[in-house]
Amino acid sequence: MGAKESRIGFLSYEEALRRVTDVELKRLKDAFKRTCGLSYYMSQHCFIREVLGDGVPPKVAEVIYCSFGGTSKGLHFNNLIVGLVLLTRGKDEEKAKYIFSLFSSESGSYVVREEMERMLHVVDGKVPDTLRKCFSEGEKVNYEKFRNWLLLNKDAFTFSRWLLSGGVYVTLTDDSDTPTFYQTLAGVTHLEESDIIDLEKRYWLLKAQSRTGRFDLETFGPLVSPPIRPSLSEGLFNAFDENRDNHIDFKEISCGLSACCRGPLAERQKFCFKVFDIDRDGVLSRVELKDMVVALLEVWKDNRTDDIPELHMDLSDIVERILNAHDTTKMGHLTLEDYQIWSVKNVLANEFLNLLFQVCHIVLGLRPATPEEEGQIIRGWLERESRYGLQPGHNWFIISMQWWQQWKEYVKYDANPVVIEPSSVLNGGKFSFGTTAHPIEHGEDRISNNLSYMNTTEEKYSDNISSASEASESTGSGFLYSATPGADMCFARQHNTSDNNNQCLLGANGNILLHLNPQKPGAIDNQPLVTQEPVKATSLTLEGGRLKRTPQLIHGRDYEMVPEPVWRALYHWYGSNLALPRPVIKNSKTDIPELELFPRYLLFLRQQPATRTQQSNIWVNMGMMSLRMFPQHLPRDNMKGKMRCCIFRNVPSPNAPLKRVLAYTGCFSRMQTIKEIHEYLSQRLRIKEEDMRLWLYNSENYLTLLDDEDHRLEYLKIQDEQHLVIEVRNKDMSWPEEMSFIANSSKIDRHKVPTEKGATGLSNLGNTCFMNSSIQCVSNTQPLTQYFISGRHLYELNRTNPIGMKGHMAKCYGDLVQELWSGTQKNVAPLKLRWTIAKYAPRFNGFQQQDSQELLAFLLDGLHEDLNRVHEKPYVELKDSDGRPDWEVAAEAWDNHLRRNRSIVVDLFHGQLRSQVKCKTCGHISVRFDPFNFLSLPLPMDSYMHLEITVIKLDGTTPIRYGLRLNMDEKYTGLKKQLSDLCGLKSEQILFAEVHSSNIKNFPQDNQKVRLSVSGFLCAFEIPIPASPVSACSPIQTDCSSSPSTNGLFTVTTNGDLPRPIFIPNGMPNTVVPCGTEKNATNGIVNGHMPPLPDDPFTGYIIAVHRKMMRTELYFLSSQKNRPSLFGMPLIVPCTVHTRKKDLYDAVWIQVSRLASPLPPQEASNHAQDCDDSMGYQYPFTLRVVQKDGNSCAWCPWYRFCRGCKIDCGEDRAFIGNACIAVDWDPTALHLRYQTSQERVVEEHESVEQSRRAQAEPINLDSCLRAFTSEEELGENEMYYCSKCKTHCLATKKLDLWRLPPILIIHLKRFQFVNGRWIKSQKIVKFPRESFDPSAFLVPRDPTLCQHKPLTPQGDDVSELPIPAGDVKKVDVQNPAGEEDVLLSKSPSSLSANITSSPKGSPSSSRKSGASCPSSKNSSPNSSPRTLGRNKGRLRLPQIGSKNKLSSSKENLDASRENGAGQICELADTLNRGHVLGGSQPELVTPLDHEITLANGFLYEHETCGNGYSNGQLGNHSEEDSTDDQREDTHSKPIYNLYAISCHSGILGGGHYVTYAKNPNCKWYCYNDSSCKELHPDEIDTDSAYILFYEQQGIDCAQFLPKIDGKKMADTSSMDEDFESDYKKYCVLQ
Repeated sequence: MGAKESRIGFLSYEEALRRVTDVELKRLKDAFKRTCGLSYYMSQHCFIREVLGDGVPPKVAEVIYCSFGGTSKGLHFNNLIVGLVLLTRGKDEEKAKYIFSLFSSESGSYVVREEMERMLHVVDGKVPDTLRKCFSEGEKVNYEKFRNWLLLNKDAFTFSRWLLSGGVYVTLTDDSDTPTFYQTLAGVTHLEESDIIDLEKRYWLLKAQSRTGRFDLETFGPLVSPPIRPSLSEGLFNAFDENRDNHIDFKEISCGLSACCRGPLAERQKFCFKVFDIDRDGVLSRVELKDMVVALLEVWKDNRTDDIPELHMDLSDIVERILNAHDTTKMGHLTLEDYQIWSVKNVLANEFLNLLFQVCHIVLGLRPATPEEEGQIIRGWLERESRYGLQPGHNWFIISMQWWQQWKEYVKYDANPVVIEPSSVLNGGKFSFGTTAHPIEHGEDRISNNLSYMNTTEEKYSDNISSASEASESTGSGFLYSATPGADMCFARQHNTSDNNNQCLLGANGNILLHLNPQKPGAIDNQPLVTQEPVKATSLTLEGGRLKRTPQLIHGRDYEMVPEPVWRALYHWYGSNLALPRPVIKNSKTDIPELELFPRYLLFLRQQPATRTQQSNIWVNMGMMSLRMFPQHLPRDNMKGKMRCCIFRNVPSPNAPLKRVLAYTGCFSRMQTIKEIHEYLSQRLRIKEEDMRLWLYNSENYLTLLDDEDHRLEYLKIQDEQHLVIEVRNKDMSWPEEMSFIANSSKIDRHKVPTEKGATGLSNLGNTCFMNSSIQCVSNTQPLTQYFISGRHLYELNRTNPIGMKGHMAKCYGDLVQELWSGTQKNVAPLKLRWTIAKYAPRFNGFQQQDSQELLAFLLDGLHEDLNRVHEKPYVELKDSDGRPDWEVAAEAWDNHLRRNRSIVVDLFHGQLRSQVKCKTCGHISVRFDPFNFLSLPLPMDSYMHLEITVIKLDGTTPIRYGLRLNMDEKYTGLKKQLSDLCGLKSEQILFAEVHSSNIKNFPQDNQKVRLSVSGFLCAFEIPIPASPVSACSPIQTDCSSSPSTNGLFTVTTNGDLPRPIFIPNGMPNTVVPCGTEKNATNGIVNGHMPPLPDDPFTGYIIAVHRKMMRTELYFLSSQKNRPSLFGMPLIVPCTVHTRKKDLYDAVWIQVSRLASPLPPQEASNHAQDCDDSMGYQYPFTLRVVQKDGNSCAWCPWYRFCRGCKIDCGEDRAFIGNACIAVDWDPTALHLRYQTSQERVVEEHESVEQSRRAQAEPINLDSCLRAFTSEEELGENEMYYCSKCKTHCLATKKLDLWRLPPILIIHLKRFQFVNGRWIKSQKIVKFPRESFDPSAFLVPRDPTLCQHKPLTPQGDDVSELPIPAGDVKKVDVQNPAGEEDVLLSKSPSSLSANITSSPKGSPSSSRKSGASCPSSKNSSPNSSPRTLGRNKGRLRLPQIGSKNKLSSSKENLDASRENGAGQICELADTLNRGHVLGGSQPELVTPLDHEITLANGFLYEHETCGNGYSNGQLGNHSEEDSTDDQREDTHSKPIYNLYAISCHSGILGGGHYVTYAKNPNCKWYCYNDSSCKELHPDEIDTDSAYILFYEQQGIDCAQFLPKIDGKKMADTSSMDEDFESDYKKYCVLQ
């Protein structure tokens, strides 16, 4: 099969060329060049696709390719020519030699039987019986014997039948001439084919400006207005939009331009009539006449200066005069004929025709018929613009005077000179287009205020040109203004100047004397006007270049300027090497419009990508930065050299400045703002706006951030050749310039700028936005911030806490808060705090995105432990509720909590939850009270999916789109049932299909799950209800009786009819119609390359696809000249064994008739007189039987190269079998009647909006709290150990709020583990900003129990508290696995209200958090999506989204694995409930609902109807007591105000965090890493809220500040030494 050289050595290349004409050879060479480019070889893939076509089976195509001499390198052009000539024009002897060579040995002298049979199995799938005669004398035969056998058995196999039997069905040349789209339109309009080709390019550029992709009124209006008044824009649009689909297609604009500009006067008047006939009723009513007169008078005023009587008349009088003189029907309106009679001699109507004539040529792109016509069009436009004067915001273009003069001579521009007032270009008023010279002023440089937006629009043009009319529009400067390319010269045609039907402007002399015209000018050459740029860098703006300053350019001598529409037209008609746009701005001093000729020429620098250090050393670099920022941490001079070497080993010097290189240049107006420049650069460079910043580059070490977006270049005094730095955010979300500043902070002055206190950003140090967001939220917690700013934390540092951080966390956070609220910096780098967090929580190490809520929990926990006033935590006993009152159990639990945890964090953030578990067997209720510092509210995950599906019915009505909400696990059976209820079809009438590339790709099975992510889009087709389960062709299959025949045919008898021939696998040379047998032979390898269709044909229907032939002039074989192309939506057509062929045509027409526009009455058409297809046929299409892919015939063998056998529109039955049919549209009907826009028209059922609304409907915070506090049933894997039943039982659980803190943090759990994967909920939560009242979710209290009973203090030391002897368990403190010790070492300060369920015996088991222990070996669904393993002894935070997360941030689960998962789960459960061991103290628990408050050694008891706090104040009992009373009165009603929000946008594991916070100045700020900007409250992005911070109304920050009289400040000098020591160790390890 794989010949290495051509097997056609018997036919030379020279002989082949003699059989090919010169025209054919040129075509073949051009086709080869188009396919292969500059290569001399054609690849096998290209050969199969371009030469043979997709209809040839791949194995056969490979054999042909190799036999032609194709190799892995490719097929040479000479060998290709020889092969094609042999196949199409070879003699029988040559073809026999070719067939012999296919099967012969390498030497080519004989054929081996075994090799030939192997080849036949590959190509045909079988070996013919007659082959044994060929090898009757042996296993090898020579050419003579093979030839004799082959000529006697021409039908033996595929190649012989193709080349010898029935003649070759493919030729080298196809002389058939199918009319092209351009030819069709030229035949029915007054336009030449060249006009239409040229117009199409302009059309696609205009359409590309559409926001919707349609050339609708929204797109059309701004193009023509001005000069068309807005009141006339809609009427003009309607005149073009003949089929009233709110879209002007190319056919409509071609016919409309023909009627408006090239048709006879009567036809042009018809077009104008349609402009004024708004209601399209064929007459102009009195109201329409009045509007018409108003519009015509406005047109006259805009275009003429001479006076007419109508200008001084009343509108009603003008209308009445028209009706009295021309209303022939006497019905108070004008018909078309009446309007034509009136408008013939009316100056107003004629002026409107002139205006339309200009707009159609200059705006819509029609090329003028004659040069004189072109000159009058341009002159009329310029005359009108001269009266308007310069308008700010408009763009004007500079044109070389040399070219302008040559053009004026060509079009006879000065034959009738335009008299206008001469004026200066810069005087802000009128100007002239004459030859008066005006020098350019060299004062302020000038360019457009919106140049960048104009350029952006033009760039969009080039990206949206249709492939059918693609045009290269690049010029020397990359300017894309023109509608036609520089290659426009190649497509330019000579216009027919002798066409009598083509009229110039009304009033022009029609008898133009013929004389020798001046030569047509070439492309516009503006190069002499610009200076050569010394800087070789890419220009980002399309200003075209900088105008010369020396010698001075003079207007009227060196250049002319034209408005943008005129430039577009000239560029479209002539092309240009350089476009020089210069817009009009308003002078800031004189307030007079002027043309800015010299823009600000800016040089843009980019940071050169630096080599990243290894991941293991990234934190070493970060540590170096922090050491440089805090010099006291630098290594001492007396350090050993070895240690110093270890520290700085493999660490790049942070002193190396960031290298910046010149990347771009650009010109911007001095009146442009930084925001406008930023937006333009972002769009031009395709960089997100939030990922780019601009810096003013003054020197290497002095940069100024341009963050005030409202400042203009003029205000900033930015001059020519000023350097700006374009800073692009790194992938880890850090800013290169910031990181460079941080690394070189000792050398670079950061230029501290006074700012609002607290309005300071935090630098992103590498995916640290999660940390920055949490810190900013906590920083804006005023009581806590005042605590740190006042330095009180230094008096309460607990450096001996074994589970704390030696005071490092509190110290570093306090230092950072001091910087944030100093009001001296716009941003700071939280290096010390980042380093400290990474040290004590390695999971936050590295540069991966983390969860902001996890960091927040760790931060609050760390601050609490470092500031815990309890230095020695006592053992306390946890007792079961055992039916005791809630107030008693709650007071006991809160007392136990405060005995071990007392800090400013507890005072502000800690509340209390009640957890009730009820045994479903005995009804026993177990109650626990747990502390929390934030509420983690689960969001309802989207258990439903929104699906929109289009239903296409058989009656041809407009398809209807329905919206449904389905369960995630819904199957197509359920989808059918729901859709059936909506659309009124029975389930068995609905057929789902995935449509892709205008064909049906797949039929989903009913038992499959519904998929949203399909390659195509899902549609529902109506199918006829099957009458019986018998297939459409079963009668034929049943009655088929066949007997072998020597000619290869079977004879089939159907229902007593005459025998019918059936095609069999070995094929026949003549076309036969097959019986629809279960396995149709025509679908096998012999007859097509498609895999066999399903065994059973469709029941009662077949698939039809729309098809058109795409013609190409460069082809190799005739079969490839017209290639099929599918379009539109496939159809389902009813078809049974009784269906007639005519019925098929009727069924197809019923469904497609809405796509074909009816032929309009001649008098109603605004097109040319013969602008219709004049079809003389019944249907505008032909049906053909095709394969499933729609490209090749389903009946004929591949070597016939048949595109589908035609189905005649007759009365006989259509036996289609399981094939498909192609709807081949007649080219003329397709061009003129098929409405492409109707393909996309779909009616939208009300269910779509309902489903969308339900899917996106936000929920409120109350519903989240309601779901959180609702009762739930625990599953069988969450069995509760009932103390009464003494066994594990099913139970229910309920959580309630018992005590609320002054600062309430609400965490919206957007990340959850669902169906084995982590997903993020995009649900929008609506929450109040002011007066949030959660009291409805507090457990109601009995007011009779609220009393106050102070207790006697027991001393200043907590250790002096009496602890009664009871069942207190004594545990070895040194045992890390000891349950009690582990519990006592855990700080409950980070306990969230996302209560973790415990195994079996725990009363806290909940669906909000699963039952498995996260540390068990089979707990992957309950673990973090990021990290499962934990370092021994390290802190662990609850993982995002886990339903089984542990609320404490401190566990040593890994260290306890050997003790069993069950024990660990029990520890986790007890920890999460906040319980500690030890007996209760009866003498401290009153019989009433009192709260025990421990404050710096003093015990107090007060009512708990409100909220209790751990008071940090120092003082005597009376002060403490009064403070408690004050709090009780202040917070009796827990009303909260929002003061901070942490928001997350993007996906899970990525995205970005920002913070919105309210400053004490009552203004809201957006903290986006280092950026901090004030914003209006309405601008806050509440939809992406993740963590909410609420503050109780009326709290006094002072009450939370401990008194420091007599207290000693902690010594923090050793902390700096610890920091340095840890850093050294880390560096040595690296």
